[in-house]
Parts: sequence; structure tokens; C-alpha cells
Amino acid sequence: MTHSLISQLKPFIQSAWEKSEFEQPTTIQTRTIPAGIEGKDLIAESPTGTGKTLAYLLPLLEKIDAEKRAVQAVIIAPSQELVMQILQEIQKWGEGSGIRSASFIGGANVKRQLEKLKKHPHIALGTPGRMLELIKQKKLKMHEVKTVILDEGDQLLVPEHIETIRNIIKSTLSDRQVVLFSATLPAVTEKIAKELTNNPEVIRVEKDDTIDAASVDHIYFMAEQRDKLKLIEKISRLEDAKVLVFVKDIGNLTVMSEKLDYNHISTSSLHSDLNKMDRQKSLQDFRTGKTNMLLATDVAARGLDIKGVTHVVHMDFPRDLKQYVHRSGRTGRFGAKGTVISIVTDREERELKKFTQELGVQAEKKVMRGGKIVELAQR
Repeated sequence: MTHSLISQLKPFIQSAWEKSEFEQPTTIQTRTIPAGIEGKDLIAESPTGTGKTLAYLLPLLEKIDAEKRAVQAVIIAPSQELVMQILQEIQKWGEGSGIRSASFIGGANVKRQLEKLKKHPHIALGTPGRMLELIKQKKLKMHEVKTVILDEGDQLLVPEHIETIRNIIKSTLSDRQVVLFSATLPAVTEKIAKELTNNPEVIRVEKDDTIDAASVDHIYFMAEQRDKLKLIEKISRLEDAKVLVFVKDIGNLTVMSEKLDYNHISTSSLHSDLNKMDRQKSLQDFRTGKTNMLLATDVAARGLDIKGVTHVVHMDFPRDLKQYVHRSGRTGRFGAKGTVISIVTDREERELKKFTQELGVQAEKKVMRGGKIVELAQR
């Protein structure tokens, strides 16, 4: 049974939806797809894991004219990983439509990118700098671009990228549609977004009730700061676990990674100081299960969709409720089971109780015994 919203879309999208086994669209999808199809400018905020990518891709795929040999839409994302991930989604959801897409990221071979443009993609996606470069060289022609999409908008509308983004939008005709999606939408981002859009509809989804929160368990372990790493080692040995560990900064992360390595526990790392190859290898190793633990900073993990994460660990305590929610949203995606583990000191325990109370979930105190997570009482 296809949902009524989806049944209004082109047959190729409907058949991709059937294949995907999604039951119903998520809240952000229901609220933004009609406006997207109408051609309205949109500024949308919705937490990670709520199906933002499809919320802007489905209206886009619906409107592309596959017969035309021109670029009709441009998607900008802050990181190479995110660009590649969006490309995979376009390929999956555009199957059988004849819609061509191509990615353009900094640091990649320019000649190969020019080859891609000769094949006349309908959708061009990439990182800001490289996209603008191709536009300035008149290689990427923008005169038939009807839609510009900014994904993870709060990371694009920052001082270092803002002029680039502004110039990309300016290179299109004035009746284009500008769509911005982000997991968080600070006031300053919203203000800039409003300058770049024309009478936009602002849509905010705080939390998504269509995604079943009950399949995620929230638990915590008590530990002194210096003993937290021992627990990480034990967690890494849990059976069939695929663990994403959040660390607050690159310094902490590097030290942890070295200590774990010294104790013969191989993990993958993800942070912004790694070069492109190392980042890709880290993700690949973790995705394929070569390593079962990925240490990541919050910024580096933004927007990445890693299937089958069984445990999210707050190694360094999140700075606010929003960060707790974002990190935690990496497991139990779309109804799969997942566990969120906070490793807390006495002081952090009080904070955690506040967070979970606000979220209306119960965080249970547990201990590790004999390589398993057990209740306190089972002594």
C-alpha cells in the first residue's frame, strides 16, 4: 500500500518506494515534499536520521525533465562523504528514470570531472569551492538550473563558504527555487538563509514521531574520567557490535585511538584533520566490519548515514540536549534496535537524567560483567 503522498509521484519513484519497504513518509517528508514540488523556497530543520535527503530528493526527481540535456538542479553539501552519499541516494531513487547525476568534489581529478559534464548530467552535486570553480570556468552551465539545494545548510552558511554559496545561487536565473535543509538551524543561519531565498517557507521538525523511539535503549555506566577508556575497550568486545563513539575533540580522539591501538584494539577514526583517503578508508573499514568501532568527532559525523550501528557511545558528555539527540539518532534508525550508552561521572549523571527526562525516556544504570552488559542487581 503506497502512501497517498507517494502515490502522486512518478511511477519510478513509487516503485523505488515499494522496494525500500518504508511504511510511511517521515514528518519532515510529509511537510516538505508538497512545498518542494510546488516550487516554493524552503528552509527546513529536522534532526539527523529523519529522512531529510529524500525530503528534498523526491520533489527534485519528480520535476527533472530527463529528455532535456541540461543541468536542471544543483546540490551543495559541506563534505565529500556527504556528496557521495547523496549521489548513491539519487542513483537508487532515480533508477529507471533516465535521470543522470554527477558529483564534483575538491581534490578530485579535474579532467575526469570535465568528462562527466560532457555527458550532460541533469543533477550536479558537489562541495562549494569546486562547484563555483566549474561555474566560473563556464564548464558547469547554470542557465537552466531551476533548483539549488543546500544540504546541512548550517555548515555551508559559515563565513568561509558564504560568498561561494551566494555566487553559486547568483549564477542561476532569478526564478530558481532555493531549498536549505539542516539538522540544526541557528538564528544566524536562518537569517542568511532568508537573504538567499525568496519568501521561503520555514519548516521545523523538533522530533519525529513516525520513527519509533521505543526501539532504542538508553543506558549508562558510571566511571571516573580516567577509567572511561577501560569501558570503551569492554564495549568494543561485545558480540556482533558496531559501535560509534563520540569524542568531543580531535586531541582526545587521537590519544584514545593510540591507547586502544596499544592494547591491540583496532578502531577507525573520523575527524576533520584526516585527509580524504584516510577518511574514506576509516569509513569503509567500519562499514564493512573490518573494524567494529568508529571514534568520531561531532562535526565529522554530521549527516553520515552508517547502516547497522548497534551502539552509540557518549564517551565525552554531550554539551546540550540537542547534541545528545543528534548523536543518539545514529542508532536504531528506521525501527532497527539500538542502544545508546553514556559513560558518565557523578556530575554528568545528573545532567544525563535531565536530558532523558526531557526526552521522556528512561536511562538505566548498568555495569559490564563477564563481557556482557548487565543490571546492577545481578551480582
